Amino acid sequence: MTLVAALMANGAQQCRKPGTRRGRAVLRLMNEGHARVTTWGLSHLAIEPTFTMLDVGCGGGRTISALASMASHGSVYGIDYSTESVAVARETNRQLIEQGRVDIQLGSVSQLPYPDRTFDVVSAVETHYYWPDLTHDVGEVRRVLKDAGRFVIIAETYRGRKNDWLYRPTMTLLLRAAYLTPDQHKALLEGAGFADVKVFVERAEGWICAIGTRAHVDERR
Repeated sequence: MTLVAALMANGAQQCRKPGTRRGRAVLRLMNEGHARVTTWGLSHLAIEPTFTMLDVGCGGGRTISALASMASHGSVYGIDYSTESVAVARETNRQLIEQGRVDIQLGSVSQLPYPDRTFDVVSAVETHYYWPDLTHDVGEVRRVLKDAGRFVIIAETYRGRKNDWLYRPTMTLLLRAAYLTPDQHKALLEGAGFADVKVFVERAEGWICAIGTRAHVDERR
């Protein structure tokens, strides 16, 4: 492997699972770089002040801060499988953790350490690409949502976006990511049992936001 290829591979790994000092730098860049798409995606949700929410793959913790500011009397939980992500997210949200409004833990989306029907909202920002078993993991998110709870996927790119020819090799070959079309995002959520699925795209930016609702009446109980 050439030096350039090795650096590219390491950079891709830092996106998937940040680690070491370089990973911390990547996480802080992500906090800044993902701010606009996160704000855009969350604008499609009505979040009540008392909501209990979970951010899956919380990275550097910026989304947790945003959710906490929207639910001023609620609680926000974060989970990530990277120890560096958990450390940086805790630093980012130190005050909120001390106030008892935020809790951030190490763990996997494939086995969320929360009881059934815990959350009003679950968010996943720039992370679902890398989930180990996307179909199973979306079902695991559904499990921890309350009836009428919503799952929101927010991402900076999708298959078929503007300049897709440039992004597709990076996503599929270098990052080995699940690179889905808008229709595939909708099918993913509907296949996991979500209702009233809506998909929004910001074509100029190449962003996508997919939202599914856990129905009030759940035939899978």
